Amino acid sequence: MGEESLKKRKGEDKGREDRQSIQSHEPQTMNLQKQVGLVSGICMIVGTIIGSGIFVSPKSVLANVEAVGPCLTIWAACGVLATLGALCFAELGTMITKSGGEYPYLMEAFGPIPAFLFSWTSLLVTKPSSFAIICLSFAEYASAPFYPGCDPPQVVIKCLAAAAIVVITIVNSLSVKLGSYLQNFLTAAKMIIVTIIIVSGIVLLAKGKTENFKDSFKDSKISVSSISLAFYNGLWAYDGWNQLNYITEELKNPYRNLPLSIIIGIPLVTVCYVLINISYFTVMTSTELLQSQAVAVTFGDRVLYPASWIVPLFVVFSTLGSANGTCFTAGRLVYVAGREGHMLKVLSYISVKHLTPAPAIIFYGAIAIIYIIPGDIDTLINYFSFAVWIFYGLTILALIVMRFTRKELRRPIRIPIIIPVIVTLVSILLVLAPIISAPELAYLYCILFILSGLIVYVLFVHLKFNWPQKISKPITMHLQMLLEVVPEEEVTQ
Repeated sequence: MGEESLKKRKGEDKGREDRQSIQSHEPQTMNLQKQVGLVSGICMIVGTIIGSGIFVSPKSVLANVEAVGPCLTIWAACGVLATLGALCFAELGTMITKSGGEYPYLMEAFGPIPAFLFSWTSLLVTKPSSFAIICLSFAEYASAPFYPGCDPPQVVIKCLAAAAIVVITIVNSLSVKLGSYLQNFLTAAKMIIVTIIIVSGIVLLAKGKTENFKDSFKDSKISVSSISLAFYNGLWAYDGWNQLNYITEELKNPYRNLPLSIIIGIPLVTVCYVLINISYFTVMTSTELLQSQAVAVTFGDRVLYPASWIVPLFVVFSTLGSANGTCFTAGRLVYVAGREGHMLKVLSYISVKHLTPAPAIIFYGAIAIIYIIPGDIDTLINYFSFAVWIFYGLTILALIVMRFTRKELRRPIRIPIIIPVIVTLVSILLVLAPIISAPELAYLYCILFILSGLIVYVLFVHLKFNWPQKISKPITMHLQMLLEVVPEEEVTQ
């Protein structure tokens, strides 16, 4: 008996030593990860924002305002709004240094219900629809050269988009390293095509090709609804302006580099976007741009002649890079939600062979494919933007609320209160204007879906009914065996 108790005590001591050893190494790991400097921060902002949007949205922005002048103005205004929003997120990110994007900010300011509704909407609407939009953009550009002079069939576009989702999902499920290598290559390709379009436009302007800019505000269609919808499409191209908040802990000197990266990075993207649109208008009239199935391909056909194949090829690379990055980050969001008990537990499991959150990534890809089946790009963008700006506005409102309710919190970055007030008011306008002036059932469905999260929260998070666990346990067990995945703690041991 004495020997058994001695062994037990030794085992406890060994376990305590192991835990202390692990704890003593944790700070070193965190220090090693602080590798993102100012230049890397700027590159991350530019690389994340520039994706499929600038090759898809120009047509949609122009369709809503119907003139070159208002179109370019909206592109610049979207950049200003994205910069102001990112500065608000910079204060939040350095004040509450928890991961999870908007989730911890909403939790601190308003409690668990708005935070849960954010994760519920992100996992099932905003993130998968974003993935679907990018892959549909890829499919349009990939198929355009094979259908000269006419629009590619919707069946072809949707099948190509679904194939892209499947390939990207498989790559990210198999290897983190493979996913990151693919991302680096595609980001480089993205910057090549942006440079080609801008330089070509500047050369044409220098040669005096400015006729499409005369009377640029003539025949414009200006209303609250049209401007709001134009902003939706423009802001879709800027989406990703808040991504630096997800790596605040990995930034060197975040209190200096986070705001500086934002102040340099987003205006740099804004200049690129305005210059790309100017390049488009140097070779196309408003009518021609609206009739083009793939704007950048039409631009390449008219400017680069025999080398015009470069444009669709590099746009395909750019959209694939954007889709790959979206899948990588959103797969982690699903994984965290599963770990926190907000989704099926199996979604927080990790592949034994590949050490990736494979169930979360596969779940995310499957939901994205569902969005491809009924939707076209413009409808999905409006649907996505409406949902996402509800929570952007609510998160920035949280910043204003915490200025009064959480005065004790340390604020290394403190922006003037007028900035979050302006962004909150613009968010309210963006959400309400299209509903009031041009109501559509899609907006009602979106609100009903967000509110349906309340039922899920009450039943499964607040009351914690046992019967869902009885149903999910055998499902989890079978999926575990099929996918060869285990809980995180089993991997770390």
